[in-house]
Amino acid sequence: MEVSIEHSAKLLHEANHIVLTAHIHPDGDALGSLLALYAYLVTQGKTVTMLLDDDVPRSFKFLSAWEKIEKPENVLPDVDLLVVLDASDLERIGRVKEVVKAPILNIDHHISNLKFAEYWYIDSQVAATGELIFRLLKAATATITSSMATALFVAIATDCGFFRYANTSAETLKIASELVTLGAKPHIISEYLDTKPRAVIEVLPKVLETLEIIDCGQDRQIASLTLCQKILTDFKDDTEGFINYPRNIEGVEIAIMFKEIDNCSVRVSFRSKTVDVSQLALAFGGGGHARAAGCTVTKPLAKAKQLVIAAAKQQLANSF
Repeated sequence: MEVSIEHSAKLLHEANHIVLTAHIHPDGDALGSLLALYAYLVTQGKTVTMLLDDDVPRSFKFLSAWEKIEKPENVLPDVDLLVVLDASDLERIGRVKEVVKAPILNIDHHISNLKFAEYWYIDSQVAATGELIFRLLKAATATITSSMATALFVAIATDCGFFRYANTSAETLKIASELVTLGAKPHIISEYLDTKPRAVIEVLPKVLETLEIIDCGQDRQIASLTLCQKILTDFKDDTEGFINYPRNIEGVEIAIMFKEIDNCSVRVSFRSKTVDVSQLALAFGGGGHARAAGCTVTKPLAKAKQLVIAAAKQQLANSF
């Protein structure tokens, strides 16, 4: 059932034990939205559990209360409401769906959302789920602390490329401005997010050696990077920024990064300038935005690359 932001606030108000979760491979929007909503609900006297079926990336561990995020290991009884943030389908929350049995409220902004929940508030026109959480807090007349403002600024800024991507709207900038007024400090946030371990810099030349350019005609190209297990042996975190290198090459319309998880599964990230890659990701059981999406392909690396690149060629041809 589709609900309004006010109805969403009412559902949260009526629930006592609430579980918050977001998608696996969490990004800034998932984590920022999760932590901001958690901070508010705790002040309302709610029993709140944050579950993620994944690790919190190192670069986001400056956000308040990240260490309170738990892994879904045991069944949680007596949960009144499961709130799924920034996830377009139930599979994206992993094992959380197995340990929590409760009505689901889904708050999301992905155009590929499958409307899987009992209640959903979806707005694909906003830059980030963080914008929707900001609306929710405003509807609930919540006091937004500086740590909440920081979390929401991270959510919004990271999902719109720090206000460089096409999904940045005037409303996005207004909300960001208000969050700065409430205590978010963009220069400090960017320092945390831009600081990389030495291993990232050291592995980058090896990653760039895997660059492949596929000419698709009419001055349009597909570019890919491949992170095999050998490259990732001593380094597994902070790889997402690598995809910006092929994306920024002149003439490249679709950038793809293949990250080998094991011998039979590959994580695939898509970026584009004009092509709707959310449909490309959806074809492989993933999802995302029109210009940024991802999926996991349960095939060996070579086969996964063959299938995905063929589909990307077709997607690009269809967009002519």
